[in-house]
Amino acid sequence: MDPFSYHNIFETKGVEYLIIIAFLVLLVPFVIVLNRKVDLRRKLQDFKGYLSSVAMNLPQGIFHTPGHTWAHLAKSGTAEIGVDSFIMNLTGDVRLTLLKREGEKISKGEKIALIDHLGKKLFLQAPVSGEVLHINSIMEEESGKLQSDPYGEGWLLKVRPTDWKSETQSYHLAGEAVEWSKRELSRFRDFLAQKLPKYDPDSAAITLQDGGEIRENILADMPDGLWQDFQEEFLGKA
Repeated sequence: MDPFSYHNIFETKGVEYLIIIAFLVLLVPFVIVLNRKVDLRRKLQDFKGYLSSVAMNLPQGIFHTPGHTWAHLAKSGTAEIGVDSFIMNLTGDVRLTLLKREGEKISKGEKIALIDHLGKKLFLQAPVSGEVLHINSIMEEESGKLQSDPYGEGWLLKVRPTDWKSETQSYHLAGEAVEWSKRELSRFRDFLAQKLPKYDPDSAAITLQDGGEIRENILADMPDGLWQDFQEEFLGKA
């Protein structure tokens, strides 16, 4: 039988193995954090130019509101109202619930509809006061048209306005609406940079680069708390 022999690993290559193991232990959490940051950066900066193109293609003759609903007055005196493409291209696929019915009265700023993405909600507010003449109830079943045609088949309500002139005088129309929409993109970029660290500390150092673009459906990936902040601080309390 061979005599028992003792080997001190610190006198052999065992110390090198310990160094490698220690390095891997330190590396794993770093890689996890790095991957999270890369994933968030992609969420913030993918789809370059997408929403800017939305801002450049707003229809003419429609009044746009700070709450990102719109209103259009027909020659008949009936006003058609809906939600704008800015909101729909941030939220992604949603379910729509109309909160008003035909014959009801609405007031400017009142909740008229709810959009829901996997339990995360935003309320849409009436751009004008009046009587509800028609509701587009089919949108509750075919809400995809809110994204594909928000200013056409995706309208929400038709109303008989009671104070159209005074209630729309501060809204944005035509070329001024395009410039306003660009400013809203910048304001939303600042909103994200401010709010994301609150919900994900690892994102504190990640902000949009100057001139960076917001990707399509970015709110769909964000937590419920950020949706609530967006409702209250960006759209205004509903």
